Amino acid sequence: MTTPDRPADLLPVDHDLFRGLLRRQASTVTVVTAVARHPEPTGPARDSGPARAGFTATSFTSVSLTPPLVSFCLGVTSSSWPVLDRAEHVAVHLLGADQTEVARIFATSGIDRFAAHRAWTPGPFGVPLLDGVLARLLCRVVHRVPAGDHVLVIAEPLALGPGPDGDPLVYHRGDYTTAHTRVPV
Repeated sequence: MTTPDRPADLLPVDHDLFRGLLRRQASTVTVVTAVARHPEPTGPARDSGPARAGFTATSFTSVSLTPPLVSFCLGVTSSSWPVLDRAEHVAVHLLGADQTEVARIFATSGIDRFAAHRAWTPGPFGVPLLDGVLARLLCRVVHRVPAGDHVLVIAEPLALGPGPDGDPLVYHRGDYTTAHTRVPV
């Protein structure tokens, strides 16, 4: 029923409709890596060494130029959340069009992602830095904002690492793709 408050083409929000609509938005693909110095004990033996986490994110965006701030989101049920919840520093890696396998590895649950993708080195603060990416930002986490079933992480870039120039990897309609045609701004 069309009313002045609700045109005919607007529907009530439900989970499936919302998710389907968001799949229409193209997003650049990033991998976020983090390390927590004092992981929570996971059993009878207490491990006081660092714990690493890495995950594929399509929610990366710039927030502010002055001061420089970026953000990304992570679900609180993600296997990476316990590390990210305690991490002081993170690295955001912008993936190139030829890095779909990297994106898939860091999006796969239940595996050691750093063993599956060996092209990385420990960086400052022990944060894993991936090789061969379009760019990377080493950041200090400044805010964690609860947002529904996710947390919005706001971070301050401390150092930048431009990689080779190239086309970005893009996530659109539930799959990885690239920007095929350049359109002048």
